[in-house]
Amino acid sequence: MRVTVFDYGAGNLHSLIKTLARDGAQVEIQTDPARAARTDVLVLPGVGAFGHAAARMAPGLADMRSALRDGLPCLGICLGMQLLFDASDEGEGNGLGILPGRAKRLEGGRVPQIGWNTIEEGDDPLLRAAPLATAYYANSYVCRPSDESCVRAWSSHGDTRFPALVRAARIVGVQFHPEKSSTPGVELVRAFLREAEQ
Repeated sequence: MRVTVFDYGAGNLHSLIKTLARDGAQVEIQTDPARAARTDVLVLPGVGAFGHAAARMAPGLADMRSALRDGLPCLGICLGMQLLFDASDEGEGNGLGILPGRAKRLEGGRVPQIGWNTIEEGDDPLLRAAPLATAYYANSYVCRPSDESCVRAWSSHGDTRFPALVRAARIVGVQFHPEKSSTPGVELVRAFLREAEQ
């Protein structure tokens, strides 16, 4: 299985690539968004700022959006999850618009949120395959879907509740970093790849 990580040019992807390659998947890094869409599984990593990432994605946005709508499995992590939505208050540019809504600044406590947080009300095949009670976060923005039926798990920051995991068919977004969430997080990524193979 060929897994392509779309690189926005914003940071170290080593731990993510190591996690994805764990079961023998062929992992490649791609900076061309149109080429990134021609793969078996697309991963949108969680490092960077929305405006910069949207600008890097813009030349191949239509190709990527079309591939996702045609059934390409995708895992969006942190910023990658936010790129699945229409837009973000963090910066200019368009997201993929797979899920209606936008990313808004996190409220309810110290920002950025960095560290472990509880996963609440998790109801998704991935969370059943890899039960995740807590996960590692590093974020200042969270997704606000227009329709919350896409939300499969929640977390809270102070008194602010926000989506921890969203899904649209074979497209999954997680606000946390599974690759940094110890063994249960790694297991969640492996469960996603097994699901993508079916």
